[in-house]
Amino acid sequence: MKIPNAKEKEPELKKRTKAFAVEVVKFARSLPKDWVSVTLGKQLLRSGTSVGANYRSARRGRSTAEFIAKLGIVEEEADESLFWLEVLVEAGIAKPDEARALWQEANELLSITIAAIKTSRTAPTAKRARVR
Repeated sequence: MKIPNAKEKEPELKKRTKAFAVEVVKFARSLPKDWVSVTLGKQLLRSGTSVGANYRSARRGRSTAEFIAKLGIVEEEADESLFWLEVLVEAGIAKPDEARALWQEANELLSITIAAIKTSRTAPTAKRARVR
């Protein structure tokens, strides 16, 4: 089994964060149309689509510090997306089976982002590892 290096992961993570945003849009559209569901759906829509947008912004960071700071935003938005999914399920607005795949992907993106931040903080200055 070949383990992909950071360069090989670049397109994958870019695609995954965009696909996550698209799935969040579809999920939000499927929610009931009452004011509570719409309000919570908008919160999820904002945080879920922000994951991909901020990831792309992080890839364009002009320095390692900027890269890490922007990945911090990705981390916050992925975690917020998890929160809104949990609220929607626990409030009985969305069924657990409907939210499971999104919750799993948000959790995986959060884990990848945290690992990338840690790697970037501890890598030697001249050879900073950057997951793009």
